[in-house]
Amino acid sequence: MLPAGLSELAAQARHDLSRMGYPAPSWVPAVAGPDGKPMLDVLIAGAGSCGQTAAFALARDGIRHVRLVDRAERGREGPWATYARMETLRSPKHLTGPDLGFPALTFRAWYEAQHGHDGWERLYKVATRDWWAYLLWVRDTAGLAVESNTEVTRLAPFPGGVRVELMGPAGAETVHARKVVLAGGRDGSGAAFLPAFPSLDMTSGRGREKAAGRVFHSSDAIDFTPFKGGRIGVLGASASAFDNAAVALETAAAEVHLFVRRPHLPQINKTKWSAFPGFFLGYRDLDDATRWQIYTYILSEGVPPPHESVLRCDRHAGFAVHFAEPWRDVIAAPDGVTVVTGKARYALDAVILATGFSVDLSQRPELAGFHDRIALWADRVSPQEAERNPDAARFPYLGRGFELTERTPGAVPGLSHVHVFNAGSTMSQAALAGDIPGMAFGANRLAQAIASSLLAASIGALRASLLTHDDRELEPTRYFLPR
Repeated sequence: MLPAGLSELAAQARHDLSRMGYPAPSWVPAVAGPDGKPMLDVLIAGAGSCGQTAAFALARDGIRHVRLVDRAERGREGPWATYARMETLRSPKHLTGPDLGFPALTFRAWYEAQHGHDGWERLYKVATRDWWAYLLWVRDTAGLAVESNTEVTRLAPFPGGVRVELMGPAGAETVHARKVVLAGGRDGSGAAFLPAFPSLDMTSGRGREKAAGRVFHSSDAIDFTPFKGGRIGVLGASASAFDNAAVALETAAAEVHLFVRRPHLPQINKTKWSAFPGFFLGYRDLDDATRWQIYTYILSEGVPPPHESVLRCDRHAGFAVHFAEPWRDVIAAPDGVTVVTGKARYALDAVILATGFSVDLSQRPELAGFHDRIALWADRVSPQEAERNPDAARFPYLGRGFELTERTPGAVPGLSHVHVFNAGSTMSQAALAGDIPGMAFGANRLAQAIASSLLAASIGALRASLLTHDDRELEPTRYFLPR
């Protein structure tokens, strides 16, 4: 049950939404799919912050025959209640996004309803647990229904839409949707990046068996308690590297050794430069060469960990950073892990690979039938540029509305009905699908693009309804002429 302040705010927010005509009446004509059943207007895969904000924008714009699914149980969507181990968000507290411009749905309104204006003024940054609770509150207040424990397993585009195979609590199901939105978050266009070592390749079944209980990715569910009093190694210099190190020190480990291949930490977060409306609105319209130059530069500079995360680790005497010391090998055994660098061998109880996520469409099972025919940025730049920037080159090359494009025209009819609203859209669209500053810009653009496409595809049926439209405005007057 909600606290009184939040219940009152939810009532106010719903009243404001009704004043703005939310949700808008459905205007999309029904279309039968290959199975003879009405197709969904949109199926959204992923109900984290991006997925639910996209669903909100679609409902606002009268696109109502939508299913929003997520493979997790309720409250476990996205990273906030799972592997986001930071104490506070990186973003400033005043940023908006999931509210789509409705003041009563902002995080500030949510926080003030519980802590008052003075509480808001005292707040430094948004606590991760509060952001998670806030997102669920927005979802419920806006009436966004999520089908939990339901995963998209395979997509098959066709000229009029997409065949979608689902696996949910009731088993396998096949539906047809005119549009599909892939809102799977950081790994939505790839997977957790797991570097291979001579003695351990975690991409293989044998490697995972050897690593079980000792080698983790930072996005894994990790129980630190078995390593109480022990030594843990962390590979990486990102926020997640420091956050995992901090949790290990706070809950279990006597020592945490963090290894960085660079001689020092990245110093400047260049992505903060991009967080202004002009960039979010206009980046997509820049030419390919300029977009490539901007984001390959941003990606190459790296992102420093938040100073709060660094200080959180430095409070512990058992914390050490090893600069310019990349790992050459990882040897996993039942009783521990040995890490080999160019300088020494380290005997550890467990290691955490804070190595982020790759953008690699070949790792997405739902795209297995056609991933090799999707256009990538590697297809839009010279081979030399792609070789110099291999990570950037693997990003999908998207259209104006986040839609996939074909490497060869005609290779996958209907491919443009699949929209990538996750981290894989960054090279084409800027950080509009995941990072809080750009989220509303991205959801609005996505909804507008889908509305425009559905209108064009439905214009025949809509024109027919135009011809029969008859509201008889003058019927109460003497000037009315019956048909």
